[in-house]
Amino acid sequence: MFARTLSLYQNAYSGLSRNTWLLSIVMLINRSGTMVIPFMTIYLTRPAMGYSIGQAGAVVGVFGLGAVCGGWLGGRLTDRIGFHRVQYMALAGGGILFMVLGQVTSYPLICVCTFVLSVVNEAFRPANSTAIAVYSKEDNRTRSYSLNRLATNLGWAVGGAIGGVLASINFHLLFWVDGSTNLAAMLLLRFFLGHSAEPGVAKTEDVAGEPVGSPYRDKIYLGFLACTIVFAACFFQLFSVLPVFYKTALHMPEYMIGLLMTMNGLLITIVEMVLVFRLEGRRENLVYVFWGTCLVASSYLLLDILPLSVYTAYFCMLLTTVGEMMTMSFLASFWIARTHPANRGQYAGLYTIAWSTAQVIGPAGGAEIAQRAGFRVLWWLVGGICLAAGFGFRRLVRQDRH
Repeated sequence: MFARTLSLYQNAYSGLSRNTWLLSIVMLINRSGTMVIPFMTIYLTRPAMGYSIGQAGAVVGVFGLGAVCGGWLGGRLTDRIGFHRVQYMALAGGGILFMVLGQVTSYPLICVCTFVLSVVNEAFRPANSTAIAVYSKEDNRTRSYSLNRLATNLGWAVGGAIGGVLASINFHLLFWVDGSTNLAAMLLLRFFLGHSAEPGVAKTEDVAGEPVGSPYRDKIYLGFLACTIVFAACFFQLFSVLPVFYKTALHMPEYMIGLLMTMNGLLITIVEMVLVFRLEGRRENLVYVFWGTCLVASSYLLLDILPLSVYTAYFCMLLTTVGEMMTMSFLASFWIARTHPANRGQYAGLYTIAWSTAQVIGPAGGAEIAQRAGFRVLWWLVGGICLAAGFGFRRLVRQDRH
């Protein structure tokens, strides 16, 4: 039994290219320094800074707006100058701007610096997604994205833990460490991959001389993005409103809420690559996305249906985690399959914009509904809307077959 399990894990992680592993290590280092934004509200509302919660929330909103712009810009630049150059510029520029932001005290300048930082920093994501597509094979592309997502999750966990320690010592350390990890990731990328590892920037015509299609005219892809925004807005309740619900409705202590989130991260780390390895290539990508979305929707609905208890919370978190594992990597594989080397950056940019948009409207909308109508109404709405997104993905499967 142990030998079979070990063999399964070896197969799940084997066959991925060296460059795919290097890109994931770069992502791990980069995301391990992600500690400024999670603590930005606390940083700005400290007596030393003296800003209100509303002003701090506005700064976070500005970061979200910059992320939308950064996704578009990063996608366009990737198709024009190549994914390596965009990653270098984003990591180097982001590293410097994080350090600059830590020295700014004027509120207007904080907003401006945060916006520019977000644009530069988030331009990295579409370039990185494009690089993974180039360095992976069609039969292991989903696993390549899963590995990158695993690195992102581990980085967030490490960054949050280190950030909490640094914040208790000196908040300014957050900005210096966040910026330094950006620069370290840039140097690692430059040293191990370099410009010579990147194929030439693709022409705007395919091998037959036909113009390459624009993602803005790809109706199925635009429908896919709409469903993704709806799903992601619902999914982000997991990290925003749901912990407040656990605290107020279940009176769960902070350490137990933390254990719930840890369970989510650990299960993803241990199971996702193996799950994707067993599923990849057997059905259309959006079929798995449909089932994963339905599992996430059911986890919210069951908060209203099942008796409210700690056991319910852990069971619903388990459903959410399985749904998340079935959804995230196969979403990436779907849009990549629709791209051409000459337009892949634009597709990646729009996909980044979709997630950034959901990150802005999801938590804010969920909090507003919970405050005005209560958690019970919120979970019915979120579960129902998420389920509708799932059937939207299901409809796209049928359209894509024709």
